[in-house]
Amino acid sequence: MELIVFDLDGTLLNRHSTLSSGTRDTLAKLADRGIAYTVATGRTLHASRTLLAGSDFSLPHVYKNGVMIWRPDTGRYSHSRLLTPEEIRRVIEAFTAEAVTPFVFTVEPGGRHGVYHAPLRSRGEQEVAAHFGAMEGLELLPLAELPGSADITNISAIGPRQAIERVQLLVADEPQLMAYSGLAIEGRQLHWIDIHHSQASKGDAIAEIKRDLGVSRVICFGDSDNDLSMFALADESYAPSNAKAAVKAAATAVIGHHDEDGIARFLQQRFQL
Repeated sequence: MELIVFDLDGTLLNRHSTLSSGTRDTLAKLADRGIAYTVATGRTLHASRTLLAGSDFSLPHVYKNGVMIWRPDTGRYSHSRLLTPEEIRRVIEAFTAEAVTPFVFTVEPGGRHGVYHAPLRSRGEQEVAAHFGAMEGLELLPLAELPGSADITNISAIGPRQAIERVQLLVADEPQLMAYSGLAIEGRQLHWIDIHHSQASKGDAIAEIKRDLGVSRVICFGDSDNDLSMFALADESYAPSNAKAAVKAAATAVIGHHDEDGIARFLQQRFQL
């Protein structure tokens, strides 16, 4: 059994952060041929569910860069690498020192999902809060209400580039933490950062799925640093032409741009769809 694994942003999704009609048609053809595929993304389940609906993503999904594996057949998570209270405290202190508001993501008893935040300091943070608040099944609440029983999956933030870079440097000194960051809003010099447990990676999560499903070969697609761990695991790995240089260098081959149906065109040729 071969398993195809897609990153989403910058890879399977176009510049509008949606699946193009050509990509949806290609996924339908893969499903008709019985070719297995899934997703491994830095997004949460709630930020991906609407995008993936109708495209037969029925196998386990990897979310938050490997922190969680979602099982669509049971409606439950089967895998987690969570942050400890002490790790959370240090991360929040780092954000506070840079006057950046952290957003703390939780999974709580009864399947409840929440995002807890400190007072919002900027228009960018207000926009992020509004975005999270609009997601179905995700509650947006003050950080002071964070319950002690909650499991913390990750902490995210948006802010000026220099502030985000300083937080990332502090995280680099913490062996149990991993941070990814990048440009959030072009033209406004706002950068995002996402912090989770260092034992969580897309590669580790895909390895678990590979064992569970009896997968013999993995073919993966990705464009950024958080995809390198699954590139190392995969039998074949492909980077769209818009990918970071390090990802292109690690790939089996570089294919078309993500905003020009590059992955769909490659799959149509690769599997003669």
